This record gives sequence, C-alpha cells and structure tokens, in this order.
Amino acid sequence: MTLRAHALLFDNDGTLVSSLASVDRCWTRWAGEYGVTAEDFARVGLHGRPAAEIAADLLPADVVPAAVARIEELEVADVPGGGVELLPGTLEFLGSLPADRWAVVTSATRRLAEARLGAVGILPKTMVAADEVRRGKPDPEPYLLAARALGVDPADCVVFEDAPAGLLAGRAAGMTTVALTTTHTAAELVADLVVRDLSALSALVTDGGVEISVRP
Repeated sequence: MTLRAHALLFDNDGTLVSSLASVDRCWTRWAGEYGVTAEDFARVGLHGRPAAEIAADLLPADVVPAAVARIEELEVADVPGGGVELLPGTLEFLGSLPADRWAVVTSATRRLAEARLGAVGILPKTMVAADEVRRGKPDPEPYLLAARALGVDPADCVVFEDAPAGLLAGRAAGMTTVALTTTHTAAELVADLVVRDLSALSALVTDGGVEISVRP
C-alpha cells in the first residue's frame, strides 16, 4: 500500500517519542497534590488530550490554571532524567523528509514539546502545540492550522497518530490517517493504514510530493 501526500503531520508523544514513564510519574505526583484519585482518572480520557482539558474535567475551574502550570512544570523538569525516548524508526523517517514538508502537531504545550523533542535531537521547522489552539484534539483545529502553516490543502496531508482522539482530529480535518500501535491495539484505532511504528514505513520524496509505503 502506498499513500501520497504533499505534507506529513505527526503527533509527538506515542508517535515520534515515548514519555509514558515520565507521564505516569508526573501525573501521579500531580494527582496526589490535587487530591485526584485513580477513579477520577478512570472516568476521563487522558492520552492524546491537552493537559488543560484533563484538568478542567477533574478540578474546579478556579484551580485549573495553577494545576495546568504545575503539571507542565513537573513534566518539563522530568525530561532531563530520562523522561523521553525515541520510538523505532523516528529519526530515519523524519530524516528522509524535507523540513518544509512535515510538522509536529501535539497536545502538549510548546514548552514541553520542545523540551521532549530537543532531548532526542528533533527540531521541527513547524509545530502546532496545545497552547496555540482554541480547541484541542479530537477537534480538527490543530491539524488544520498545521496544514495552513505549511501551505498545503488538508486533503493532501497524511496524519500519523497513536491515539483515537488524534485520529478523530485527522479524519475531521479531511486528512488521510496512519495509526501506530505504540500505545493502543489495532482494534482501538480507526485509520486508513495501521502499522506498529514508523520503522514499518519508508518515504520517497518526488516532484509531486511524498510517497509513503509499508516496508516489505
């Protein structure tokens, strides 16, 4: 199977890098500070959503701004201690792409995303972060903003995601979607193509765009 695109849009955590251990450490500490129980977490969606939305689901409105600032502080501080690692195939796949053909679209704040990406040597030319949009994933706004920043029609973009919320956002934006089974099972992911991670794919840049193929 070959997909063709003019731009490639990547979620970050769970797609390019993994910070699951860091997320667990930091949100567990945050929950203790704010009196949030495991049962509270079980009733709200966590993965692939902005921290501001998660906090708003769990805490009184007047507490949310300070709580969001606190979780960002905890997660950024955790990065140097091994809080992020590259997922298989990330550097090879991104390295095959021109810098103006791809963007990172993340549910993290820009400060946190830059800390995590910088720790593993990824410096995207274009990025859309959670604190730069009015509505986060699963709303299509983040992906539509990225397409606009790259000057590409949404229909000519391919989205790479590991979370159902992100895939919903990509589909709602009218984009082709590729799901990676790094944090969810294939049965939980609805996409045009499902692969284990970026190591399963290759990219060929042509005059007409980028051809994405599954490795044999």
